[in-house]
Amino acid sequence: MTYDEVIKQTPVVLVEFYATWCPHCRRMMPVVEQVKELLDGSAAVVQLDIDDNKNLAHEAEVDVIPTFIIYRGGKEQWRHSGEIDGNALLAKIQSYQ
Repeated sequence: MTYDEVIKQTPVVLVEFYATWCPHCRRMMPVVEQVKELLDGSAAVVQLDIDDNKNLAHEAEVDVIPTFIIYRGGKEQWRHSGEIDGNALLAKIQSYQ
């Protein structure tokens, strides 16, 4: 699947770029899982390991991890790098639905 296909699979898509060796990313893992459960399929949540997806990270201009990007209709709407509160992340996604 291409990055373009990833960001257009549902009207609203959250993409997280992370790395398994990143302590901030590890702290965000359960938060992202909870957000994914609460969204219950109303928006896609895609997690991409930058070590396995170097080209996609480069294409998305990701320099810092974790980086969260919300796409609506395939267009970037919002971007945040670093840890973020789960409720704030969920509210931000829902604001684009």
